[in-house]
Amino acid sequence: MTTALPLSPTLSIGPHSVQPPVVLAPMAGITNAPFRTLCREFSGGKGLFVSEMITTRALVERNEKTMHLIHFDAAETPRSIQLYGVDPVTVGKAVRMIVDEDLADHIDLNFGCPVPKVTRKGGGSALPYKRPLLRAILNEAVSNAGELPVTMKMRKGINDDHLTYLDAGRIAVEEGVTAIALHGRTAAQHYGGTADWDAIARLKEHVPEIPVLGNGDIWSADDALRMMRETGCDGVVVGRGCLGRPWLFGDLVAGFEGTGAYAAPTLREVAAVMRRHAELLGEWIGDEARGVIDFRKHVAWYLKGFSVGSEMRKKLAISSSLDEMDAHLSELNLDQAWPEGADGPRGRSSGNGRVVLPDGWLKDPYDCSGVSVEAELDTSGG
Repeated sequence: MTTALPLSPTLSIGPHSVQPPVVLAPMAGITNAPFRTLCREFSGGKGLFVSEMITTRALVERNEKTMHLIHFDAAETPRSIQLYGVDPVTVGKAVRMIVDEDLADHIDLNFGCPVPKVTRKGGGSALPYKRPLLRAILNEAVSNAGELPVTMKMRKGINDDHLTYLDAGRIAVEEGVTAIALHGRTAAQHYGGTADWDAIARLKEHVPEIPVLGNGDIWSADDALRMMRETGCDGVVVGRGCLGRPWLFGDLVAGFEGTGAYAAPTLREVAAVMRRHAELLGEWIGDEARGVIDFRKHVAWYLKGFSVGSEMRKKLAISSSLDEMDAHLSELNLDQAWPEGADGPRGRSSGNGRVVLPDGWLKDPYDCSGVSVEAELDTSGG
């Protein structure tokens, strides 16, 4: 499918207009308030920026860490929370809590996590295989959401022999879900191989009633535009493509609006963003050292493609204060231009072809007895 895109198309998520139609994907330990602030600043406030994944049980129990994760900056609008849960009643309670306490303006449900500790309990990307359970969770979420739009994110299925995305899409429409995001990989692929954009096109044809967003292998603004032209999807969800590249959201605005060139920051400009990111983390956590330590995971992503020796990369990755980080950054050749080929895969890229599932999980897609509430207990967000 090839379509011509209107200049700066708009994505409708219930009453919220998202223009350009770009969504930051929730990523554990990454898309916290500081990172969302950076992405939003580069985009000029345009787009939709979703919180880290929040487990419904932890939210209902008011877990201290979880309550911190759902805090939004005053400039964040609409406020978007992604929830993860396996028990319909608990999901319903979490959604009702969000509505009653005005904690968010949009709720997204995660059915795409491929992590073994989640799927082995019947959660994440394993759950849509159990059609009645998926329907029950969606029904509870939508019926308790009131005026708040409920969306969902999922994968193609467990593996190529057990695809669920078309059935899940139809169930979502029937239960009143506002939009669906599809990561064009199976759980077995994890983040390896190439995302199947054709599946995104098939889902769009299968559920024309609601917006479909595409996710997978968007490393640049041109990738996002190409995905929408080739699949006919209504918007894009960007995950690993923005790791160490929060300015990608500025590129996406420029690409969709046709207003100018994409960012090609020098290492000096990148270093300034790194410093600000670490500082924001410290302010958010309430401890400078902990903020710098939390930032360590981002160092390699920011420096990808630049000529920075392994010893200096190591020093930056073990910094424990802003002063120490400043000293190391000042030693770099900061006049380096943006390196050719610096865009491309970052973050996890493995795919072992195996999904850990509860015993007998695949025997009957309508038998939901194997799902355990323990599928929630070890996930990100409390």
